[in-house]
Amino acid sequence: MQSAQSTQVLVVNRCMQAVHITSAKRAFVLLFTDVARALDEHWMGHDFQSWASVPTRETDASFGTARGPIRVPRVLQLIAYDRMPRASVRLSRRNIFLRDAYTCQYCGNRSSARDLNLDHVMPRSRGGPSSWENLVCSCRVCNLEKGGRTPAEAGMKLLRKPTRPRWSPVLALAFSPTRPREWDPFLATLPGAKELAQLWEHANGAADAHALMDND
Repeated sequence: MQSAQSTQVLVVNRCMQAVHITSAKRAFVLLFTDVARALDEHWMGHDFQSWASVPTRETDASFGTARGPIRVPRVLQLIAYDRMPRASVRLSRRNIFLRDAYTCQYCGNRSSARDLNLDHVMPRSRGGPSSWENLVCSCRVCNLEKGGRTPAEAGMKLLRKPTRPRWSPVLALAFSPTRPREWDPFLATLPGAKELAQLWEHANGAADAHALMDND
C-alpha cells in the first residue's frame, strides 16, 4: 500500500476537467475547508464529514486519526472553480524525451533516458537557442556524428520538425504509467491526451527493452 505522505491526488474543476495534481496533505486541507469535495469510485462527492465515514480499502493510503483511518481520495473536485489554468509545459530534458517518445530524431532508435542526449538542431556555438523548436532527442552515436553542424551539413535528416507539445503540465505528469486508474476518465478528453498516452507507452517500451538487454 502506498504511504499517505507520497500519495498524489488529482484535482478537477467543477466541470470534471483535470487542472492540477496535489499532495494528500493539501487535498485534506481543501476538503476540510470546504473548498473541494472528495470523489469516490462512483463519482459521488463527499464533504469532509461524509468522506471520513467512507470505508478504507486494503489498497488505499490513509491517515490515522482519533476517529480511525481516513482514506486519501484519489480525485478531488473543486466546488467553485470552473476554468482551465493557462500554463505551458515546462521545457526540460525529460519532457523533450517524452515529446520525442525516447526516440533518436535522426536514426529512429529508441532507448532509455540514460543512453540519450539532447541535441541543438542549430548548434549553440552558432547561436541556436535552447527551445522546444531547436532541441531534439538524440542517441549518443548520432550526437557525436552531428557534432557542431546543422543536420543538413552533417547529411542527417530529422524524423519530424520539433515543436512545443500540446499537452499541459498536469497532463504530462498525470499520464505517468503509475497513475491511479481512477484518474483516467478525467484525463481522456484533455487536449493531447491520446498523443501523451502513446508517448508514455513508447517510453515504457524503451525502458523495458533496455532492461531486457541489461539482463542478457
